[in-house]
Amino acid sequence: MDPLLRNLTRQQPDMLRTLRRFVEAESPSTDKAAVDRMGHVLAETARELGARIRFFPSRATGNHLRAEFRFLRSGAEKQILILGHMDTVWELGTLVRMPFRVRNGRAYGPGVFDMKSGIVIALFAIHSLLKLGIPLKRNLVLLVNADEEIGSPSSRPLTEREARRSDYVLVVEPPHGQKGALKTARKGVGEFEIRVQGRAAHAGIEPEKGVSAITEIARQLIHIHSLADPHKGLTLSVDLLRGGTRSNVIPAEAVATVDVRTVRVKDQARIEKTLRALRPFDRRTKLTVSGGFNRPPMERTAKTATLFARARQLAKPLGIDLKETLVGGGSDGNFTAALGVPTLDGLGAVGDGAHAAYEHIVIREMPRRAALVAHLIASLGSE
Repeated sequence: MDPLLRNLTRQQPDMLRTLRRFVEAESPSTDKAAVDRMGHVLAETARELGARIRFFPSRATGNHLRAEFRFLRSGAEKQILILGHMDTVWELGTLVRMPFRVRNGRAYGPGVFDMKSGIVIALFAIHSLLKLGIPLKRNLVLLVNADEEIGSPSSRPLTEREARRSDYVLVVEPPHGQKGALKTARKGVGEFEIRVQGRAAHAGIEPEKGVSAITEIARQLIHIHSLADPHKGLTLSVDLLRGGTRSNVIPAEAVATVDVRTVRVKDQARIEKTLRALRPFDRRTKLTVSGGFNRPPMERTAKTATLFARARQLAKPLGIDLKETLVGGGSDGNFTAALGVPTLDGLGAVGDGAHAAYEHIVIREMPRRAALVAHLIASLGSE
């Protein structure tokens, strides 16, 4: 058996214990105190492996954690960046109805798949490299932010700064599907608000004096829907819609939230320009468009393809037939890939149910995925 895989297989019980500790440190994005508690639990684990820990404070969200593992004795700053996030979509107290539990070879619990198991995989991959004394010519920086699930508003500058210092970026977000395909492309993500101001009037006595904001926004949304091009990966989805005050009043206001996803950077720029140029069909109404894109697309580039090919080759001796895919959701890997840094995403634990009550991971796959990450680090770190 491969030495790294053998070492990590022996550590599977420890990986599971660490995972339980992380999952039971609930960390909803909107609860700063809870996320910071999770950060300290993570910092304690990383320090035990010899990491240099630094927290980056954030008033609006939890504090972001940087754990550096130095393999170089010189002052060289060559590094590999490993990205993850400690926040989850689950509110504090979710453990009461969704406790951490193990059943039929799977581990369940809030945030277990997305993505606390990925953090465990990264830590144990690094631990195995240290334990086996595998030399590297690059330092490792594990950056775990506290706000990915809400768009990374405060961590994005930090992520981009670290990416510019890095030769490679490995993202330990969950892979795709039961076979654990890596993500070599992700859609860009945008959220726009369409707001219409009309004029209220009595719907029965003098409807002619009113201007319906709902009628106007309905026409706008039909037009917006026509802008989609699913064959090119461009989708526009109305996720929220509200308007009016009561049944006998011509509605004076209506608001819609539109989710926009694009595969290509050029489509992102074009669709944003188009949405901002919207004008009212009924000139008696006032139309405003706000919002924008919070993540650029992660396009599959030659650098990404080369990095995936290396991972695929390293996966074969571990018994993994590695595949790649494009997904509609974004991650912090979108930011690093947009900077031109070779980025490989989906290196976390195999499982299913992100953001769902059945969220889980397949326990037996954890050592193999950790071995893959370790081999990838060793391969890239020895160049």
